[in-house]
Amino acid sequence: MLKAKNAASGSPTRRRVLIAGAGAGIGLTTVTACARDAEPPEDARGPGFHGPRQAGVTTPRQATVLLLSYDLDPGLRGAAGARALKAVFEAWTDALARTTGSDASRAARLTATVGIGPGLPARLGLRAPAALRGLPPFPGDRLDPAGSGGDVLVQLCADSTDATEATGETLTRLAGDALHARWRQDGFLPPASDGGAPRDLLGFRDAPSGLTPEECERWVWSGNATCLVVRRVHLRIEDFARLAEHRQEEIVGRRRSTGGPLDGGSGNAAAGNAGAGLPSGTARDAHGAPVRSHARARDAHGAPVRSHARAVDPALDGGARMLRRAYSYADSPTDQGMLFLAFMRDPALFARVQRRMAAQDELSGFMEARGSAVAHVLPGARPGRPLGADLLG
Repeated sequence: MLKAKNAASGSPTRRRVLIAGAGAGIGLTTVTACARDAEPPEDARGPGFHGPRQAGVTTPRQATVLLLSYDLDPGLRGAAGARALKAVFEAWTDALARTTGSDASRAARLTATVGIGPGLPARLGLRAPAALRGLPPFPGDRLDPAGSGGDVLVQLCADSTDATEATGETLTRLAGDALHARWRQDGFLPPASDGGAPRDLLGFRDAPSGLTPEECERWVWSGNATCLVVRRVHLRIEDFARLAEHRQEEIVGRRRSTGGPLDGGSGNAAAGNAGAGLPSGTARDAHGAPVRSHARARDAHGAPVRSHARAVDPALDGGARMLRRAYSYADSPTDQGMLFLAFMRDPALFARVQRRMAAQDELSGFMEARGSAVAHVLPGARPGRPLGADLLG
């Protein structure tokens, strides 16, 4: 997934030039099960970097993202490893408090979000958070082990790649010998030329609906922590582009021009919320009978039952939601796609949706996951309580 060959490099990776001629860009909702980020309650975050919860979760998406994955040095285990990681997190907390508080970083809307991977607590002799576990294998995955996973995961988001790159270099330097860079990956939001919502690399709009603060409390936050799922999804853009527009819309389950339902109604236009508000998880015909699961059968909003919109319908998971911060990536002319970043209480929700996509989602034929990671996003830092204090003491 996430470019292992760049792991030790501090040089910026300006990849958006690779798709400068790719039409209107590409929508980011077409392979997700959640909506655009919502603002947190006013009391959920403190001033600057410090606060009970980390920024970069419910924060409105910035233009760029840089993901950094690190492994704890193999020689560090148990109490010694915990002390070494605690020192790194203390240094990171001080540096990030200074960096995010600067005028330049505020102008760029820089945020830093730090989490730990599933294998780290056991190596340190610590009790793992209940929901923190690795994802099972899924049909169609072609994961690069060197570009997946990691003991520590950092998400840096800003409206400027200069801000994320400079901050990433600082964190890597401060990690010293305790953490070794495993992989790194950058991503971006394609600009919206018409002033509307951006489009993903398949050409569908990333509609601007989102979770409410109350929904975030129910489905995203567990206390002041949450879980992050990262997937680097290669898209077969040229193959998809050869399809007629009506066929693309059948596969995605949304209108290409607006992101709205195929029936033209006023339902939720975000593909990530596809089917929200349906009375049940079963599509029915005009006589009320369950439809058969074939490409032309449609749900109450006109989406074919084998469409992506139907596969990710929260109604099929009892209404459970993820909070998505997806971006596009373009590593080369032959490797472009989506960085699926989603926050949720338990990654088991993502596993259920992914298995359903593999079984019934026609869009899966145009996607291939090449990288994957899961992280427990730590509670925020407070004065005298650096990142990881609840975990490492």
